[in-house]
Amino acid sequence: MRALIAAAAGLAVAFALVLTITTLGTSDGGTSPKPLLTTVPAHP
Repeated sequence: MRALIAAAAGLAVAFALVLTITTLGTSDGGTSPKPLLTTVPAHP
């Protein structure tokens, strides 16, 4: 029973952390002008 309570508490803390990061992260409303490098450049 104690493990179930600990798991519920951890889940609640993680959920609150995700909500906090989401609200803080979307305040600027913009994206980076530089695209992410997703492809490997061709080797000579």
